[in-house]
Amino acid sequence: MLLPSRPRLLLVTAAAAALTLTSCTSREETPAAPVSGGGPAASAQSAAPSAGGCTLDRTGYPKVDLKTAVVGFSQSEKEANPFRTTETQSIRDEAAKLGIGKLLVTNAQSDLNRQISDIKSLLDRGAQLLVVAPLNSDGLQPALDAAKAKKVPVVTIDRKVTSQPCTDYLTFIGSDFVEQGKRAAQAMVKSTGGTGKVAILLGSSGNNVTTDRTKGFKDELAKTPGLSVVAEQTGEFDRSKGQAVMEQLIQSHPDITAVYAENDEMGVGAVNALKTAGKAPGKDVKIVSIDGTRNAVQLIVDGSYNAVIESNPRFGPLAFQTLQKFENGEPIPPSVVISDDQYDETNAAQKVGNSYR
Repeated sequence: MLLPSRPRLLLVTAAAAALTLTSCTSREETPAAPVSGGGPAASAQSAAPSAGGCTLDRTGYPKVDLKTAVVGFSQSEKEANPFRTTETQSIRDEAAKLGIGKLLVTNAQSDLNRQISDIKSLLDRGAQLLVVAPLNSDGLQPALDAAKAKKVPVVTIDRKVTSQPCTDYLTFIGSDFVEQGKRAAQAMVKSTGGTGKVAILLGSSGNNVTTDRTKGFKDELAKTPGLSVVAEQTGEFDRSKGQAVMEQLIQSHPDITAVYAENDEMGVGAVNALKTAGKAPGKDVKIVSIDGTRNAVQLIVDGSYNAVIESNPRFGPLAFQTLQKFENGEPIPPSVVISDDQYDETNAAQKVGNSYR
């Protein structure tokens, strides 16, 4: 699946300056620096929504002009993770490009209660539209209820919530995580030749990303009897934790020949652990992960990694496009599935510039 052409670079204008956070309650006081390595923006894979989608008239929400609107963005996790850094910057860049009235950005630093508080704070500060990157699939209902009470549409990105679309929130924009897991399994079969013992580094519990990436991988891997999952343990989508888990697995399962990491950060941690143990990642132990970070893709080029299934974090253009369509009265589907690319030994050197960091 190919993605569309890369978005235009951010223009430094007076409008962009207006996007700087000014409230002392915000988690980020100044715009982040531009992200290195610009790749294609996330694009919708699915066709146009049917007439049964969510509309402005159906919700009864007031019409908002994005050019003068106050838009709030709630980031869930610390931006040491390249996915989060790129995601936030994409929102900032697109808001500046479109000349959005005002953008307010918060970061919950992986604390669910803090994200609830952040979203309520954004509403108190006048946010008329919200883009939310949920920390967990469950638990945000109090914040969504607060937005609903103020008739503020909420677009969620990258993780689904278990609440009801067009009732508690407008729509979800993100990847098909089951399909990502399935594609990771297919890449694993290819890189291993269909035989071996696999360890899974699970993501954080409590969100659909981990659940779906695990299901997709296991269901697809089951079609190849020569490959078996011998261990699985959570690394919480974190590099250092992924490395620590891999160190333990090397001791308890020295016969592991392949690792499926549910994000690149854990995969890179696994590489570090394997090298420390005197093993050759990418050769002695095959590694497949999901995300598309520069570190992981470069490791493929270097021969220490085998494949990466992309999970595109550049949601800015599609998020604002969806909000604009809603304000125009167009029907919005309950979810907007995006297209994701893939990296392996055949294309990583040519496509490394599309990765993010």
